[in-house]
Amino acid sequence: MARRQLPPLNALRAFEAFGRHGRMTLAAEELCVTHGAVSRQIRQLEEHLGVALTEGPRSRLRMTEAGLKLAQALSPAFDQIEAAVPRPAEAGPRPLVVSCMPTFAMKWLIPRLPGFQAAHPEVPVRVAESNGPFDFKGDGIDLAIRMRWPGDQDYQDSTAVPFMRHYHGPVMAPELAARGVADFQSVCAAPRLQTRTYPQSWSEWIRDTGAEGLPAASREQEFDHFFYMLEAAAAGMGVAVAPWAFAQRDLDSGRLVAPLGFAFSQTLIVALTPRENASEQALLFRDWLLAEGASTPHPPEALAPPAPDASFAPTTRSRALS
Repeated sequence: MARRQLPPLNALRAFEAFGRHGRMTLAAEELCVTHGAVSRQIRQLEEHLGVALTEGPRSRLRMTEAGLKLAQALSPAFDQIEAAVPRPAEAGPRPLVVSCMPTFAMKWLIPRLPGFQAAHPEVPVRVAESNGPFDFKGDGIDLAIRMRWPGDQDYQDSTAVPFMRHYHGPVMAPELAARGVADFQSVCAAPRLQTRTYPQSWSEWIRDTGAEGLPAASREQEFDHFFYMLEAAAAGMGVAVAPWAFAQRDLDSGRLVAPLGFAFSQTLIVALTPRENASEQALLFRDWLLAEGASTPHPPEALAPPAPDASFAPTTRSRALS
């Protein structure tokens, strides 16, 4: 049997974590190592491969095109390994299992989880990243977070409570904006980044801005997930239309800019719990999401949302967005 020609696995693991989070510090927190250890592992991987996987200043490090390609292959491979690893019977209280869209989990939910755990240390939480259909009982899920589009039909076994308004808009690297990609025509004409899971992001943004149509782009490139698309945008590869909740942290840090601001959408971010026999822990977490959603600032460039009405009342259907 031929010997596998694999790079050091610890280095691959460090790079995959950096690829998902987009920041060395968050990758280091996940792996329980120092920022320097992750940096050394990635540098070791680059030296082993003879290819640059990252570029830019240390404060705004981003992946190269080769790095994005490798990261997109590593994440599903590590997901398969994690799913196949046998686990011993759980000791102690059963964790509250929250099914959540991957990028929303990384960019919005997980950074806020320490606050919930500090307030409720007796309720361990496990985030299961998913952007597809789910079954509460069959999948062992207590609560799910999804996007709800206007006109979506009901899940018969779910109660959905909206906890955040949805804004979306074009984001890009500061360097790209500095080169003059800052008005409607130049933003639409720039290289266009999209995701396989939600290719209609640009057309829906055009609809919500009230523009008559979407001008042609110089080229288009598709990624498997929103977090890879955002990394590509931060790397200067083009312009992506992203939800405010997904991009806020990168905008605050300066990795991304949004020269056209964000448009208000009728889409809602909702928490779904079982229609019958929802656990007390799930309802507690849902109430915490409502409070966190209410305290999340609206994008400064966006118009104020309309007054609450029936469209923001609890409903019972959602769609995935990863």
